[in-house]
Amino acid sequence: MHLKSWLSAVLALCCAAAVAQDPPPLQLKGSFEQGALIFGSTAPGVAVSVDGRVLRTTAQGRFVFGLDRDAATEVTLVLTSPGGVPSTLRYPVAKRSYAIQRLNGLPPKLVNPDPKMDERIARESASNRAARARDTAVDYVFQQFVWPAKGPITGVFGSQRIMNGDPKQPHYGVDVAGPVGAPVIAPADGIVSLANPDMFFSGGTLYLDHGHGVSSAFLHLSRILVKPGQTVKQGEKIALIGKTGRVTGAHLDWRVNWFESRVDAAQLVPAIQSGRTP
Repeated sequence: MHLKSWLSAVLALCCAAAVAQDPPPLQLKGSFEQGALIFGSTAPGVAVSVDGRVLRTTAQGRFVFGLDRDAATEVTLVLTSPGGVPSTLRYPVAKRSYAIQRLNGLPPKLVNPDPKMDERIARESASNRAARARDTAVDYVFQQFVWPAKGPITGVFGSQRIMNGDPKQPHYGVDVAGPVGAPVIAPADGIVSLANPDMFFSGGTLYLDHGHGVSSAFLHLSRILVKPGQTVKQGEKIALIGKTGRVTGAHLDWRVNWFESRVDAAQLVPAIQSGRTP
């Protein structure tokens, strides 16, 4: 091969390699802090993983992941174009301060259940985990969420709960007070993945699967108006507020999960105004 042609071929290969190694485009929306849900987009076909977990992406390259209430101080995001070299990005995760919430007057059997209830509690916990583990290929999570109920906010995400003076698990939801029978609507489109009218801790319990590992849970319901497998639309009435399970009064406990990570539902909806849902 002529020297000039050989040099041109080498230069073309080098340029091609350089282009192949350019990092994929990336846009992220959300605050890198404990309890946040982060929305992202990249080029179609790019593989995305977070801390080693491969994420589901849409045909347009959109994805979502959550940072748990107690997430570590750093998260690692890896993007890999087809045939390309992985691009690794690391983001610091801000630590949040959580309130302490004291609940008194609860029946002792709900604070420290009778060992005879262990089997029931374990069975119900397994069904909750199964609902949170779903990774459905629907894109409802990318809608703008709305509040599922109207009323005063009586509990916030992340609070350390002390029940009858005994420290317990943190509160993973946001509580909206309301009378028994007040409507609960779907905050976004979803598939009903669990509907149990009587769980030991959470009473009437309903889960909606919004896709990509994101789910909503609605606790302490007096009545559930939908069935497992049913697809519901945003704004559709799905349940009624109650005071079932471990509660001191009627309210809705709304929780949002990304698989087993617990995230702050209040960050997905319009801001609280004067202590109430807007």
